[in-house]
Amino acid sequence: MVKHKIFLSGSLIAGLLFGLSHPAAPADFYKGKTIRFVVGFAAGGGYDLSARIVGRHIGKHIPGNPTIVVENMTGAGSLIAANYTFNSAKPDGLFVGIWNSAYVLRQALGDKAVRFDGRKLGWIGAPTKGTPFCSIMAHTGLKSWKDVLAANREIKMGSTGPGSTYDDMPQILNRTHGTKFNVISGYEGTSTILVAMRRKEVEGGCWTWESARTTARPMLDAKGDDKLIPFLIHSREPDPEVKDLPLIPEIIKGEDNLSAYQTWSGTYEFQRPFSVPPGTPKDRLQLLRKAFADTMKDPEFIAEAEKSKFEATFVSGEDVEKYVDKVLAVTPKAKELLSFLMVTPKK
Repeated sequence: MVKHKIFLSGSLIAGLLFGLSHPAAPADFYKGKTIRFVVGFAAGGGYDLSARIVGRHIGKHIPGNPTIVVENMTGAGSLIAANYTFNSAKPDGLFVGIWNSAYVLRQALGDKAVRFDGRKLGWIGAPTKGTPFCSIMAHTGLKSWKDVLAANREIKMGSTGPGSTYDDMPQILNRTHGTKFNVISGYEGTSTILVAMRRKEVEGGCWTWESARTTARPMLDAKGDDKLIPFLIHSREPDPEVKDLPLIPEIIKGEDNLSAYQTWSGTYEFQRPFSVPPGTPKDRLQLLRKAFADTMKDPEFIAEAEKSKFEATFVSGEDVEKYVDKVLAVTPKAKELLSFLMVTPKK
């Protein structure tokens, strides 16, 4: 029997060992792969819209041009998706969670239902900032903040759940102004709340103007009882429906109350953020951050966003990290004043 001896050079052996012990470079890794964008709200709302618009354009900015698939994981105002992102999603760079940034404040307030640490998530960036506003259906006979204050009756407001603008803002107004908003929780997203408004199950809602100006456009333009009427907004916006409305920071009385409101509204500096699970390789996170930033500047993305009336305001992943740290550094006084938000309202 003839024995054959195979000699390998030291450099070849080193190369083989390196290949076995090191994962593929990010560019090679994403080739032929699929990235899941998992949205915590139902299709048809602002979160879903932002995920789908970004998803249609970001793939070409990621080396390897992976496929992007958008999925909806609804429940608890997107808390199910948030907790899943942190605790269950595989940290391989192929899972991106998109959920309500208000849950970072809930973490700061000590909400035991929040099972994540915002400091440990990988933040890709956010496509918008948020402008809270409140609205009422015309069939109520109410047309303004003054009318709402004078109504002196229960007003049903639709909500996805605690931690959402839908839930928190009416409670803040009840606390600071004595309004009688009754928050009806459990809807899957903006689209289902809008349906509930038209069916007269609820009479109004508070969410963000960036979403409403697109998703509620038919109702904003409607006539008669089907019309949706904004009556309060966080900051001055140029759109005719809201440009002359009272501003929420200006109607809130008391320095402590205003400070607490400003703490609460801090999460609106990074709306609909895109995040990856803790432990995701840093080079893949950096690649996704760059691709996200490039997408925000992409002329085709900008054109589609404008056509859809989606107001894109880029917030980098690095800036999101800073905002998260700021929210989690809530002062004891603000935490005390916002503690009432931890009590889930009855349906």
